[in-house]
Amino acid sequence: MMIAPPHRHRSLFLSDLHLGARGCRAERILAFLQAHEASDIYLVGDILDLWHPPLPHWTPTHDAILALLWQRMRQGTRLHYLTGNHDAAMRKGRGTRGRRVAILTETVHVAADGRRYLVLHGDICDRRLLRWHGLTRIGSRLDWLLRNLDARLQQLRPPLRPRRRSLIEALLAGVDAALGLGSASEIRLIERARRAGCDGVICGHFHKPALHDRHGLTYANCGDWLDSFTALAEDAHGRLSLLQAAAAPAPAAKFGPHLPLEARA
Repeated sequence: MMIAPPHRHRSLFLSDLHLGARGCRAERILAFLQAHEASDIYLVGDILDLWHPPLPHWTPTHDAILALLWQRMRQGTRLHYLTGNHDAAMRKGRGTRGRRVAILTETVHVAADGRRYLVLHGDICDRRLLRWHGLTRIGSRLDWLLRNLDARLQQLRPPLRPRRRSLIEALLAGVDAALGLGSASEIRLIERARRAGCDGVICGHFHKPALHDRHGLTYANCGDWLDSFTALAEDAHGRLSLLQAAAAPAPAAKFGPHLPLEARA
């Protein structure tokens, strides 16, 4: 069987993979990365989930994701690692720049059409209460417990029955969206980009994919890989679009098509 070549982009932006967390869908991340490649890949925070180091949920698929990223770097891809709140420990290495990889808290991406985008995870613009480390750790632990319970309940599902989003997954997705606090968070990030002299902001953190110009500059959120399974792509002309990952891959399927949600002309 012939395997389709990866879809080529100028730049790819992914956030909130949460590798190591129970809710991480590593098989979908791997399938997406196998189906898409770019000259620059921006990992926009919370790539590794370092909040539960004693009990990380890690499989050979997680190893394959890291191996694929390493292979892409060896083939010439530039990797930009933007730290988030769940992988804040990586900030000790911020400013590190190699030939093909950089660890940063924020950076500016210059698109093919010359537009400048501030790229950062987004947690720095949380309301003060949500930035309290103790509260966010409690929320993360509850998330882990609920997803662990959901995984056990899914094991009771008949093997041939199609997997649908569970009540627990829907509840957690709703909480994540609510904590984004609507447009207030978007406006704070837009203002930060405006002060930096940029034409827009590309972020993650809120687990809510978005691409619009409602606040005068471009606001783009990559989404996440616990619930939305989306990424942001830039084409050769500088146009941005949101990509939706294909459905969970069957064991024999390596590549899936990309499904654009919306595009910015």
